[in-house]
Amino acid sequence: MDLPPCPLCGNSEYDREEERTDTRWGFSTHIKVLLICTQCRYVLTFYDKNSIFDFD
Repeated sequence: MDLPPCPLCGNSEYDREEERTDTRWGFSTHIKVLLICTQCRYVLTFYDKNSIFDFD
């Protein structure tokens, strides 16, 4: 996978985590991918998946 360099330190190695966020009333869930720079710990956040409640 071709990852962008860290905008703070230029490092290209990351730890990958996933974050789950529920909406205020809990009707849908959003999953985000977090890339955490192994050198300076800056967090890059990516969101590209829809929940099963997104109908459009």
